[in-house]
Amino acid sequence: MNQIILSGRGVGKTFGALKAVWDVDFEVKRGEILGIIGPNGAGKTTLLSMINGTLSLTRGSISFKDQVISGLKPFRIAELGISRTFQIVKPFPGMTLLENVSIGALFGKDKIRDAKEARERTRAILSTVNLRGQENVAVENLNISERKRLELARALAMDPELLLLDEVMAGLNTTEINWIMALIRKLNEKEGRTILVIEHVMKAIMGISHRIIVLHHGRKIAEGTPEQISNDEKVISAYLGERYAKRRAE
Repeated sequence: MNQIILSGRGVGKTFGALKAVWDVDFEVKRGEILGIIGPNGAGKTTLLSMINGTLSLTRGSISFKDQVISGLKPFRIAELGISRTFQIVKPFPGMTLLENVSIGALFGKDKIRDAKEARERTRAILSTVNLRGQENVAVENLNISERKRLELARALAMDPELLLLDEVMAGLNTTEINWIMALIRKLNEKEGRTILVIEHVMKAIMGISHRIIVLHHGRKIAEGTPEQISNDEKVISAYLGERYAKRRAE
């Protein structure tokens, strides 16, 4: 677990005068679950988008397995072994679950050239995310929980070494959240996938993460174990306000 699989040095992204992410250093160890938390607008999704190439960096660099990937196209980064889910789920319309997920199998790290083989992998993955028996259902007929699991299935179809999850539990009920938490642990512990996860559901992020990074106004303000983060005054202040943090300290 000590080997670094992903690292960023001085990573920054600006949009005009806005520093969405600025001067952030981070490391992800092979085999761990690293959580990223922070208030809305902290730069969490922007950081994920720079890792998978959806957004270019304004400054700094990102490396995957000692190879600099900042500047590469998203499909090249996917071929290296990084896949992600998106906060706003957008499945390919007019297609079935089987067709949506099979696309990931055809364009992932180990590209499958045979459509039949891609469908076989897809069926196994749909079973993993509890969508078995819905292979031929049109994506337009899915509810929010099913859409979230479909998004995860598409990312898994690319057979990533590093899986980037952007709020896969948002909008779910307690039972659904617990199920996703168990699945993430399984993907990490039994399948050996390294996972970087953004989540606002504090019970979930604290329950599954080995380490957590906290962003606030685009900067990293804390890093540590879930226990360390939950007791960090800077983090409490960022989430609940400085006045609350001072009263708590007193």
